[in-house]
Amino acid sequence: MSRLHGEVERVIIGQKHVLREVFICLLAGGHCLLKGVPGLAKTLLIKTVADAVDLKFSRIQFTPDLMPSDILGTEVIEEDVTTGKREIRFIRGPIFANIILADEINRTPPKTQAALLEAMQEYQCTVGGVRYQLERPLFVLATQNPIEQEGTHPLPEAQLDRFMFNVIIDYPTAEEERRILSQTTSNQVAAVSRVATGAQLEQARALVRELPAADNIVDYAMRLVRATRPGDATAAPVVRQWCKWGAGPRAGQALLLGAKAAALVDGRSVPSLDDIRAVALPVLRHRILLNFQAEADGIEPDHVIQRLLETVTP
Repeated sequence: MSRLHGEVERVIIGQKHVLREVFICLLAGGHCLLKGVPGLAKTLLIKTVADAVDLKFSRIQFTPDLMPSDILGTEVIEEDVTTGKREIRFIRGPIFANIILADEINRTPPKTQAALLEAMQEYQCTVGGVRYQLERPLFVLATQNPIEQEGTHPLPEAQLDRFMFNVIIDYPTAEEERRILSQTTSNQVAAVSRVATGAQLEQARALVRELPAADNIVDYAMRLVRATRPGDATAAPVVRQWCKWGAGPRAGQALLLGAKAAALVDGRSVPSLDDIRAVALPVLRHRILLNFQAEADGIEPDHVIQRLLETVTP
C-alpha cells in the first residue's frame, strides 16, 4: 500500500486525505463514490490507481442513453456460414474488469445505475437468466458532480448503500495549485509503474478481515450507527431534529472494516476508537437522509455526523 501510494502521488498533487480514504476503501474491499466539482482530478485519480495495479481496468462513461446491456454485456445470435447452425453467444461488457471507473454515474437513469447493484454486492451479474461470476478483486469507483443537477438522476438509497465510502474532494491549497499549474503545463509527464498485483491485493484484503476488533470497538460502531436512526431509543437529539432516515447494518460493517484497514495502513494490527471516528464521515454521510427541516436550516450530513461523534461516547 505504501508503494501504491507513492506511485499515485507522482501524478496526483495534494489531496492527501482523499488518497488515504480511497486506499483504505480499496484495502477494505469496498467501493468508493467520489464527489467534487469539475477539474479536481477525480477521473485522473482513479485512472492512476488503476495504472499502478496490475489489474484489468475499464471506464464507463455514464450518459442519459446508456442501457444496462452497455454495462453488463449482451447476447447475440451467430450463424456458422458453413453449417448454417445458429447459436447464442454472450459478449461481455465493461463490468468484467477488476477496477471500474463509473464516470458521472448520476447522468444515467436508475435502471442503468441498478445494473451495478448485483456486481457490487455479490460479485456476479445475471444476463438472460444465466449468472456470470466476476473476477476478484472488484473495485468500483464512481464520480459525481454535486453542483450540476440539470439532466441528472440522483442515486437510489439502495445504490448509495453499496458504496463503502463517500469521499468529498475539495479545492487544492494555494501551494498545491501552484504545483499543479507548473507540472501540468510542461512537456514532462509523470509515468506510473505497476507495483501491486491482484493476488497481493486479495491477500491484503483477507488480512484486514483477520484483524481482531475488541468488544468496545464493535460496540462503539454499533451505537454510532444506531444513533443515526430517528426512531431508535438511543438516537441523538440532532438526529431526531434533522434526520428522516438513518444508516443500516451495512454502515456498521463499513465502520469496522474501514477502521481495520486504517489501522493496517498506519502499521498497527489492532483498530482503535480513533480509527472508527476517522472513517465515520465517509461511511455515514451518504447513508443519512435529512428531512425538510435540515434543508431549510442549511444543515449538511457532515454537520450531523460531527455532532454525533461528540454525543456518542465510547
